[in-house]
Amino acid sequence: MKARKCLVAANWKMHKTVEEAVNFVKELQEKLPFREDREAMIAPPFTALSAVRAVLHRKDIFLGAQNCHWEDKGAFTGEISPMMLADIGCSYVILGHSERRHIFCETDEVVNKKVLAVLKKGLIPVLCVGEKLEEREAGKTFDVVKDQLKRGLNGVGKEEASRIVIAYEPVWAIGTGRTAKPHQAQEVHIFIRNVLAELYDNALASSTRILYGGSVKPENVDELMAEQDIDGLLVGGASLEVDSFCRIVSYRAL
Repeated sequence: MKARKCLVAANWKMHKTVEEAVNFVKELQEKLPFREDREAMIAPPFTALSAVRAVLHRKDIFLGAQNCHWEDKGAFTGEISPMMLADIGCSYVILGHSERRHIFCETDEVVNKKVLAVLKKGLIPVLCVGEKLEEREAGKTFDVVKDQLKRGLNGVGKEEASRIVIAYEPVWAIGTGRTAKPHQAQEVHIFIRNVLAELYDNALASSTRILYGGSVKPENVDELMAEQDIDGLLVGGASLEVDSFCRIVSYRAL
């Protein structure tokens, strides 16, 4: 058993109606075996958050949001604030996902403002970092990941940083069917721990949960979770079916 409790997060992106989301969570709670060493998080669309929270009763399954704004309220048409997410019962917020960075042009500075705002409301940020294919091929993976970490955590004190979850998601592996080989993911996870040790200390680095995201599926989960520094998973498409997600959360480390 790993020292850090595993977190498997389902990022549904722009999928599922309210009814579909509620039915999924009800079925998941019936089918998913309880394990002391792991927990799950469901991040449905904003429209389904309240309804999912109403039927979510398992203590090992948490509610998360896929994004938020950094202000509590104001003239920000179409945005959702950390205060609103806390009010509705969210525990986690995914921030800096590659789709937010590359489709919606979010910068490290914007991501950092969101991290600080989420922490202020007592929520747990899942801070996503990762390189594009051309950056990996140019040997810039570590530089990109380090810059995203340093800028994303700017102004975050040690006590607050101890609550943050990091998700390494190589952009070239998201929704492409291509998955980083376990040893490639492990290598970057170790590097992330080293950066956290530089920014804070070894104790915080060793206790921080670092998830892997990028075409995770039942067929590769056991191999990924066998790596010592992979503490969980950020799952996209494979989290949309109950049996598939159950199998991922119930991984068997090799």
